[in-house]
Amino acid sequence: MFTTVCRRFAGQTRIVLLGILLAVPGYGQGQPQTAAPSKVNGQVLTPAATVDTDSTRAPLVLTLQDALTRAKANDPQFRAALTELGVAHQDVVQSRAGLLPNVNYNMQFIYTQGNGSPSGRYAANNGVHEYIAQGNVHQALSPGMLAEYRRVEVTEALARAKSEIATRGLVVTVVQAYYGYVVAQRKYATAQKAASEADRFLDISQKLQNGGEVARSDVIKAQIQNQQQRRELQEAILVMNKSRLDLAVLLFPNFEENFSVVDDLRLPDPLPSFAEVQAAATKNNPELRVALVSLRQTDQEVKVARTAMLPSLSLDYFYGIDATQFAVRDRSGSRNLGYSATATLQLPIWSWGAGYSKVKQADLRRQQAHVELSFAQRRLLADLRSFYDETETSRAQLESLSQTAELASDSLRLTTLRYQAGEATVLEVVDAQNTLTLARNAYDDGQVRFQVALANLHTLTGSF
Repeated sequence: MFTTVCRRFAGQTRIVLLGILLAVPGYGQGQPQTAAPSKVNGQVLTPAATVDTDSTRAPLVLTLQDALTRAKANDPQFRAALTELGVAHQDVVQSRAGLLPNVNYNMQFIYTQGNGSPSGRYAANNGVHEYIAQGNVHQALSPGMLAEYRRVEVTEALARAKSEIATRGLVVTVVQAYYGYVVAQRKYATAQKAASEADRFLDISQKLQNGGEVARSDVIKAQIQNQQQRRELQEAILVMNKSRLDLAVLLFPNFEENFSVVDDLRLPDPLPSFAEVQAAATKNNPELRVALVSLRQTDQEVKVARTAMLPSLSLDYFYGIDATQFAVRDRSGSRNLGYSATATLQLPIWSWGAGYSKVKQADLRRQQAHVELSFAQRRLLADLRSFYDETETSRAQLESLSQTAELASDSLRLTTLRYQAGEATVLEVVDAQNTLTLARNAYDDGQVRFQVALANLHTLTGSF
């Protein structure tokens, strides 16, 4: 009975201690991590240190450019695009090799059942025993080979344009994840400050109640606000950890967590004019380049289909032995070494319409490529205007959001002083606290919105 009571008391003690620890600022980020410091605006944001062997090492400090470099090495979709480009390049190498003469060496022994004649039972053979050891130089010539070579060259250009699309798309992904983590840490710092303000206000209200200056309802309202800020702090820790894990998956092949990021978010420089952006998009847009190269590819496919119905020529030169003895000279002293050459001209005559059908197939793909090119041009103009307006609007709003955050901070300070002087209500103080938190978070969200919008604009124009 005594043992049971002790166990129950120990369990209740652990629950009480856990509740106390959860109320401590910064606690609750989760094991094996602890809360990150709240230094922002140009400072290195140090992540939560792990409790394992990683805690003995200094965290790896990553800039946005470092994150882009690591993501290019580890992102599977981006690597797949590069693999396709590499495969397309090797197709070009193989097709170019097919245009040049190739050399082979053949060795063969043919045995024929004898019947008393020199050639045995098969008249086509040279003897009962026949030895063949020859070098062969082979060259095939046809219009289709050159057309196929040009087609694979265009295919390589298409793969290169698609790899550029993958590169720019990866930039957007990394920017979103990187600055998402930066802002998550900023919001965590904001939640810490809000929790501290709630603690301070609760202490002020309690002191004023003890002095008989405010009612009990003010203290209750302050306690509710304090508990709400504690919950929001725990939620900020959760969001920060999740964004950190998402970035770690994107950047590290071994799921490294001992790293920190640099907060370089600031008021951005003014954007170039829309005319400059449009000129850059016309020259550097990869989507438009893909559509153009796809059209060229379908043109080459039509040529390949047509050249398949034209004559083709193959040339072979043989040098070596094709004799009944495996020797340079036979028993009579004659040389077995010698050469021969063949030329074969192939004229396609009848294929039951298969050749014309392939031409029709290629022409249908070319017509579709024309439609896709026209759509890509229209889509480029619409996306360019949309992304530019989004970037310009988010850029313009940053100054207003920054001013709002400063005003909200002054409002909270003044409202708290007025409350202490008995000139403001508890509801005004709580409203000022919430307004400050919302204003700071809105400014941080505006920073990310601008960076993502700018990255999306870069996908159309390249860097400017």
